[in-house]
Formats: sequence, structure tokens, C-alpha cells
Amino acid sequence: MKLVFLIGDAAVGKMTVGQELMKITALRLFHNHMSIEPVLEIFGEFNGEIIWDMRELVFKHFAKSGKYGMIFTMMMDFDMKSDWDYLEHVKSIFEPYNTEFYYVELIAPQEVRLERNITENRIKNKPSKKNIEISNQRLINDDKKHRCASYEGEIKFDNYLRIDNTNLDAAIVAEMIKEEFGL
Repeated sequence: MKLVFLIGDAAVGKMTVGQELMKITALRLFHNHMSIEPVLEIFGEFNGEIIWDMRELVFKHFAKSGKYGMIFTMMMDFDMKSDWDYLEHVKSIFEPYNTEFYYVELIAPQEVRLERNITENRIKNKPSKKNIEISNQRLINDDKKHRCASYEGEIKFDNYLRIDNTNLDAAIVAEMIKEEFGL
């Protein structure tokens, strides 16, 4: 089995690249809002515990499914130990199943991400982003509070790829990932 962690800042293109990668490989996509949006809809608010539980269930069942692999997207703060611990925790679920792990970090400047924040595909798949003004402000505020782009050379994972996708179409980025890792 293969697990591709697709990490990066808000609106950098993780879900869209994941969608394109799923089209050209046998990988399945589990983007972070697939667990966030139902919780927001059902409970009317963000509840991290429920989101965690939903993800755990998906990870555990997928890991033992015998499927080819999964793409999991997440926004990661490189200064937060809890985010690093979460990556390790997810890995621990998959490790008993001889999983190969891949890490792809997408980076793009804030002005590009603000443009991407209002795309039709993003709003369709992430209804909580429909209020553009609030969503944009959250992105700007998060940029002030979190470091969601690694420093050049900081990440030492095996099977790691850092892509500046500022001027790249998601399909091209997906092809780059597929080729780099032989997916």
C-alpha cells in the first residue's frame, strides 16, 4: 500500500492536485475537508474530536483494505509539534500493512492562494468556504499565526518532494508526483 501525504498552506492546491493525481493513478483521495464539512453541517460548528474520530475510522479501515493507496491532504504548521506528531500517528496506523510513505509539499504565495480560495472547485467541495470574505480573512490570519511552508532543505523525509506550484496547472503537478515516486 502507498500513502501520499499532500501538505501545504490553505488554498495552495492540495485537494485539486489530489483530484488530478487520483485520475492518473490507482490512489484514492481523502482530502481533509471530507471529514470537516460533514461535522460542520451536522453539528453547526467545528469539532476537532469528532473530525479526528472520523479520520481514524477511515484510516483504520483503509489501511487493512488491501487497496493500492491513499492521498491524504492536510494543512501543516511546521512549527507545531502536534502536526508532526499527527503525521507520525497516521503513519503508525498504516505501518503494519507494509505501507510506503510519500510526502509532497506544495507552496505558493498568499496572493496566489487568495485567488485559488475562490475557485468553483474549492467552493463546491468545501461549502464552509462559500463566504469568501470570511474565508479570505481566515487565510490571511492563519498566515500570520502559522508557518505552513517549510524552509528550503528543512524536511528530511525519504520520498519527499517540494513543489512551488504557483504557475503550474494541477494536472502537471500530479504528473510530476506520479513520475517522481513511480505511482
